[in-house]
Amino acid sequence: MTVADRETQVVEQVSKQLLIGGRWHDAKSGATFKVEDPSTGSVLCEVADAGTEDAFAALDAAAEAQPSWARHAPRDRGEILRRGYELLMERQDDLALLMTLEMGKPVAEAKGEIAYAAEFFRWFSEEAVRIEGGYSLAPNGQARFLIMRQPVGPSMLITPWNFPMAMGTRKIGPAIAAGCTMVLKPAQQTPLSALALADILREAGLPEGVLSVIPTTDAGGVTEPLLRDGRIRKLSFTGSTSVGRKLLEQSASQVLRTSMELGGNAPFLVFDDADLDAAVEGAMQAKMRNIGEACTAANRFYVQAATAPEFARRLGERMAALKLGRGTDESVQVGPLIDARAREKVQSLVDDAVGRGAEILVGGGPGQGDGYFYRPTVLSDVPKESELSSTEIFGPVAPVITFETEEEALAAANDTEYGLVSYVFTDNLKRALRVSETLETGMVGLNQGIVSNPAAPFGGVKHSGLGREGGRVGIDEFLEMKYVGIGGV
Repeated sequence: MTVADRETQVVEQVSKQLLIGGRWHDAKSGATFKVEDPSTGSVLCEVADAGTEDAFAALDAAAEAQPSWARHAPRDRGEILRRGYELLMERQDDLALLMTLEMGKPVAEAKGEIAYAAEFFRWFSEEAVRIEGGYSLAPNGQARFLIMRQPVGPSMLITPWNFPMAMGTRKIGPAIAAGCTMVLKPAQQTPLSALALADILREAGLPEGVLSVIPTTDAGGVTEPLLRDGRIRKLSFTGSTSVGRKLLEQSASQVLRTSMELGGNAPFLVFDDADLDAAVEGAMQAKMRNIGEACTAANRFYVQAATAPEFARRLGERMAALKLGRGTDESVQVGPLIDARAREKVQSLVDDAVGRGAEILVGGGPGQGDGYFYRPTVLSDVPKESELSSTEIFGPVAPVITFETEEEALAAANDTEYGLVSYVFTDNLKRALRVSETLETGMVGLNQGIVSNPAAPFGGVKHSGLGREGGRVGIDEFLEMKYVGIGGV
């Protein structure tokens, strides 16, 4: 089988319809939309384009299935997730290629995402049987307290395009474990991974109606009516802060439970006492994971003055050596950005920094080819007033900004409305603790460039979001606590 034939095969084997009530359907209107390969600009396929009528059909299915699904034994829910984990790992190669075709990331990195995504199913398969309550005596001895935890109910899940499989499993896993039915709206750019994931869950034994998937080009027109309907009881969203604010406003009318993983502006702090080799390696991980298209990507590199020139030189060498190209080539390390608008934004930020006096060490412009490529870029002497300092880049650009003192670095790092993650490199234990405690972020990578792990709580503070996903607390977002007071005992 040729490479082209295999690419065609993995796309063809995915349903292009809406999944509603356990069955595949065309959109009521018959509408479809095109899914593009960002490395070539060519069309991969067309997918059913859900409208409001389809969305309400999905909600009807979720509401109808909720009572019986909530009564499913926790072990049975966990076993569905375990089988889902096994199927994801068995089909890792095909799912990774599918993701690369619709999103652009190198296939080796896509394989890593499939494994990461599968781990959420494995983790929450184990948490499904550990939903605990409590029983205690009232302080006055006149009553008993019974505490139980129950599924919050039908949930709306909205996932982004940059991690199309992992962001699905990170939300679906705890919802299944808790006993919640779901309506999933994947990103318009990457619906195929979500549809493939839904089919795997059907094969794993997920009952009809528990999960519906409704790709659409009219996100607002499809989701807002559902959020205002009253039957949706939980919203979990990953995406931009601007969209998150709108969804919070829409959720307020029905006082919905919400969890929001929003934008980031991650500072990466390197002190003079850091292991420079480890800091550069960490910088490559924190910056170049997912082509820099990640909310956790390092956005501002604050490096102590004495170390900054050598750090920038080494980072530039590493970035310049990366191979840029179509992600289906296993030797490629940097794929295209998601679309033309994303590339234009990155170029605008670089132009602004250079116009203010920054120096381009490597990169600084689009790559060759028909796709939306941008060359890995390192800028030095970046002025603090550059737009790069306040705007999430979402691309392979590393701006290096110098600082003199710890206090100066912390003030600059915290000078943002965002607070998702920060990175710190230092070999001084006291400084490590001081800085980690002072940074205004929900997560800190201390001497490491990757923080995401299914077994750890993921989330931010300030305008980076509400709630946590993953870890032991991840299932809490899909559970309500009920107290029963028992008298006369």
